[in-house]
Amino acid sequence: MRKKPKIFILDTNVLLHDYTCIYHFEDNDIVIPITVLEELDKFKKGNDIINFNAREFTRELDKLSGNNLFEEGIHLGKNMGKLWIETGKPFSEKLKQSFGEDIPDHRILAIAEYIKNKYKDRYVCLISKDINLRMKAKAIGIMAQDYESDKIQSVDLLFKETLKIENVDDSLINKLYEDPEGVPVEEFHFDETIVPHQYFILKRNNSSSGGLAHFNPETNKLDRVIKQKIFGIEPRNAEQTFALDALMRKEILVVALTGKAGTGKTLLALAAALQQSQDFKQILLARPIVPLSNKDIGFLPGDIKDKIGPYMQPLFDNLDVIKNKFSQNSKEFQQIEQMQKEGKLIITPLAYIRGRSLSNIFFIVDEAQNLTPHEIKTIITRAGEGTKMVFTGDVEQIDTPYLDERSNGLSYLIEKFNGQKVFAHINLVKGERSYLSELASKLL
Repeated sequence: MRKKPKIFILDTNVLLHDYTCIYHFEDNDIVIPITVLEELDKFKKGNDIINFNAREFTRELDKLSGNNLFEEGIHLGKNMGKLWIETGKPFSEKLKQSFGEDIPDHRILAIAEYIKNKYKDRYVCLISKDINLRMKAKAIGIMAQDYESDKIQSVDLLFKETLKIENVDDSLINKLYEDPEGVPVEEFHFDETIVPHQYFILKRNNSSSGGLAHFNPETNKLDRVIKQKIFGIEPRNAEQTFALDALMRKEILVVALTGKAGTGKTLLALAAALQQSQDFKQILLARPIVPLSNKDIGFLPGDIKDKIGPYMQPLFDNLDVIKNKFSQNSKEFQQIEQMQKEGKLIITPLAYIRGRSLSNIFFIVDEAQNLTPHEIKTIITRAGEGTKMVFTGDVEQIDTPYLDERSNGLSYLIEKFNGQKVFAHINLVKGERSYLSELASKLL
C-alpha cells in the first residue's frame, strides 16, 4: 500500500530564501500559513534579494490561484503534491502556556499544531531556517527541520588544501620546467582522482625544492605555474600564486576564492581584473549589503550614497592598496583613475546591478558566502559571452542568520561546479595582512 504524502508547512524565511521552494518537495503536500502571506507583504518593497524573492513568490502564487487554494488545495504539477493556504487557528492551551505572546511565529505554530492534529495518519513537519522556531516547534511536539534542498553534502571540499606531492622524481620536475606544454598526468601516478584546474605543490626526492603545477583538462597534462607580479601585486605564497594563475587563464570562466580574512582574495581578483582590463568592456566589483546587528540601512544617516558607503568601503580599500603601489603620475595609477571616471571600473552593491546585461565583463562578487544558492544561480545564468566571474568569501564568516557553511551560495557553487572544465577553486590558507591578523583569525 502506498504511503500517504507527507505534509510540509513552510515558514516565511524559506520562501524568502528560495521562491521556487514549493516545487522541491516531490509528491508531498505543502501548506502555506496565512500568517506567512501577511509577513511576505512587509518584504515586497525594496532592492534586496529577499524583497525580490517575496515579489516573485507572490507572482508564482498568483499563477496557481484557484477556488481550491484555501480548501482541499491545488496540484503543483505532474508527480507533485498539492499546495494549500491554511487560515489562522486559535492557540491551544499547550501553546498558550508555552508561548503567551501573539506574534507571527506563534501563529505559524498554531497552524502547524492544527495540521498535525487534523492529519494524525500523516507525517507533518514545519520547515524553517529559523533555529529558534524549530526548537519551539519541537518543544510542543511538532516535527521541524531546516530547508535542505540546496544544502551541500559535505564541507570537506571547501577547506581542501593544495595537494602536496612528495618525493617526485627529479626528471619529472625538470621536464615540467623544460617543456612549456607540460607533462602527461599519467607520468605522476596520482593516488587520488584529480579534477580540472587542480593545483599542486611538487617536492623533489629528499629535497624541499620542487615546483608548482596546474592540471590542464584540455591537454590532460600538468603544466608549470610561474609566480607572476600582476598590476603591482606579487603573490606571497603558493595558494596566492595559484589564485592569480586561475584568474589570468582565459579558459577558466568561473573562479571561487575561499579563505579567512587577510588571505588576499579580493585584492588578487581586483589586480587580475585590472591587468586584463583591455580584454573586457567593464570591471564590476560588487558585494551584498548585509546590515550589521540586523538593522536595515535605513537606520543610517544621510542619502543612499552615504548609507551604502560603509558597506562598500572594504572594496575601495583594496583598490587603494593597488593604487598605492604606483606613483600618482604613473601609467597604472592614471589608468585606474580614468577607468573609474569613464565607468569602466565600478564598485557597487550587488542589488544595484540586478537586471543588467553581463556580457564581456570581469565580474567580482565579494562576500559571496552571504548569498543564497538561488542568488548565485541567478548571477551566473545571466553571464553573457566573454564574461569571467569571480566569487570570493569566507564560508566560516556568514553574516546572514539563515545561512550556514552548507547552505550558502558560495559553498553551493563550489560543490556543483567542482570538476567542470571552466571552473577553478583555490582555498587560501595563509593570512598575509600581518602576524597579528593571522593570530587573531586562529585564536578568536
